[in-house]
Amino acid sequence: MPAPERIPSRGLTEAGLRTLLAEGELTVLGRVRGASNAVLYCTVAHQGEERTCVYKPVAGEQPLWDFPDGTLAQREVAAYEISEATGWGLVPPTVLREGPYGQGMCQLWIEEPDPEPGSGGDGDPSPYGLPPLLALVEDEEPGDGWKAVGFAEVGEGRTALLVHADDPRLRRLAVLDAVINNGDRKGGHLLSAPGGRLYGIDHGVTFHADDKLRTLLWGWAGEPLTEEAAEVLGRLSAGLEPGAGLATRLAQLITTAELDALRGRVENLRATGRHPQPSGEWPSIPWPPV
Repeated sequence: MPAPERIPSRGLTEAGLRTLLAEGELTVLGRVRGASNAVLYCTVAHQGEERTCVYKPVAGEQPLWDFPDGTLAQREVAAYEISEATGWGLVPPTVLREGPYGQGMCQLWIEEPDPEPGSGGDGDPSPYGLPPLLALVEDEEPGDGWKAVGFAEVGEGRTALLVHADDPRLRRLAVLDAVINNGDRKGGHLLSAPGGRLYGIDHGVTFHADDKLRTLLWGWAGEPLTEEAAEVLGRLSAGLEPGAGLATRLAQLITTAELDALRGRVENLRATGRHPQPSGEWPSIPWPPV
């Protein structure tokens, strides 16, 4: 499956969107509730162009004992850099900039289309509020076109099988998460956009030097990587060589140890040629799934 075309966003190229996000005037419209850190819904305007975006100021971040170095904002931008280097465009345009509350991450707001009926995996919308690409089903095995993640308690002593779609867009995202060591890939961090695009958001807990991979996308665990993924990993390996452009940009966003560990994960994926499996040392699935 070829990668979907890049964001047209009413005439602006990807580079144009980054310029808009980095240099435009930010106007805060409100706060996105339910987040553990400050997430501000804004407009950004520059040279006659205006878009909606999310601004996450560093000043609004809660300290994390297991991520003592750097900031969530820096890691979000680093995840975008890796996404762009893959050519898959899985993370919305994201920049680091000054804003009304100081330096923070600014990311294009992705407006999701209304969900279609029958998106829960069993012919009906999911009763658990999961995105269309995820479902909880009462069966012991996933149906055609779905991959099993594991069984989950759903209340009153009942369990259901958590599944995700056997979708090449999700599979690309699973590779990206393995590369960036995503510690929190929940269903609510998956956004569907018009034109068949899929985006991943909320990449603040990534790039740790230790294995922190926690995700709902374990359906391909242990399976061979696609040829496309192998080619992408080869390009990433070259881009992460000391002195290469990608490595130089990342060195401004994550620590030396984290950059070395990133190189190690890429080389390990290339050597094994397979999707990683849960380490078994800690819960590998974030819960609740949304």
